[in-house]
Amino acid sequence: MGEHRGHGHSGQRTLTTSGWHDFWAKGGIGRAFLLAIVYLALYLGAGWVVGQLFGSQIGEDIFATPQSVFFGLMLPLIVGSVLSIAFVLSVGWFRELFAKQPIRGRWWMWAAPIVILAAVVLRLLGIDYGSYEGSVVVVAMLSGVFIGFAEEILTRGLVVKMLRDAGSSEWIVMVISSLVFALLHASNLLSGQPVTTVLVTVVYTFGFGVCMYLTLRVTGNLIWPILIHGLYDPTLFLSTGGIDHAGAAAGQSVFLAIAGPANLLIMLVAVIGLIFVRGHVQAHPADDVLRP
Repeated sequence: MGEHRGHGHSGQRTLTTSGWHDFWAKGGIGRAFLLAIVYLALYLGAGWVVGQLFGSQIGEDIFATPQSVFFGLMLPLIVGSVLSIAFVLSVGWFRELFAKQPIRGRWWMWAAPIVILAAVVLRLLGIDYGSYEGSVVVVAMLSGVFIGFAEEILTRGLVVKMLRDAGSSEWIVMVISSLVFALLHASNLLSGQPVTTVLVTVVYTFGFGVCMYLTLRVTGNLIWPILIHGLYDPTLFLSTGGIDHAGAAAGQSVFLAIAGPANLLIMLVAVIGLIFVRGHVQAHPADDVLRP
C-alpha cells in the first residue's frame, strides 16, 4: 500500500514506498517494542470501552455465562485482531508473514509443538465440562482463535520479521519476540492480579513464547503457531477456571494431573532452545529497483 512506480534515468523502474511503510520496514528492537506498546495500549483501551458499555454482562467469574466470556474475553480480542489486520495491510506484509520460513528448523524443535499439543489433548479430556454451560465452552474455544491470531501475528509474525529485517541473529529474534510476548502479560497488574502471580506468568509466557518460536521454525509457517496457541489458551482457561491463574489447582481429573507437568516440560524445551538455537537470516533491504 502507498506504493507508486516511476522511471529512473537508466530506464529502470524505481519503487517508492510511503514514509509509514519505510519507518516500519527498517525493523529493529526499538520499533518492535514500539509496535507492541501501541498494540497493547489500543487493546487495553478497547477492553476498557467494552467494560464501560457492557460491564453488566461480565461476571466476577468470567466463565459463568457465554455473555461474560464474549464481552470479557472475546470482544477485545476481536478488536485486537482487526487492529493487527489493519496494520499488516497498511505495510503490505501479509504475504511475507505467511510465507515459508526463510530458515529451516532443526529436528529437536519438534519437541515444542509436541509437548504443547499433548497438554492440549490431556486438558480436552480432563476439563470438567459439567461445571460450565455448553455455550460457555463454545465461546471460550472460539475466543482461542482470536487469541492465537492476534498474539501470534504480533509476536511471531511482525516482531520476528522486523528483527530479521534489521539483521538480528535468530537467537536474538527468539529472545526478543518471546520477551515482547511475555511483557504483554505484565498488563495483568492493571486488573489487580498479585505481583507474584504476574511475575510467574511473565516467566512462564516467556518460555511459552520460545516454544512458539521453535514451532514457527520447525513447521515452517506462521499458521501453525496461531492454531496451536489458539487451542492451548482456552483449554488452559477451562481447566483452571481462570485467565493467567498461575498455579491454579488442576482438580481431580487424572488427565489434568498428567497435564500439569507439561508446564515444566515447556520451560525445559525453552531452556534447550536458549542453549542451542543458532543461525541468521540475511536481511533483505528494500530493493528500490524493479527490473523490467
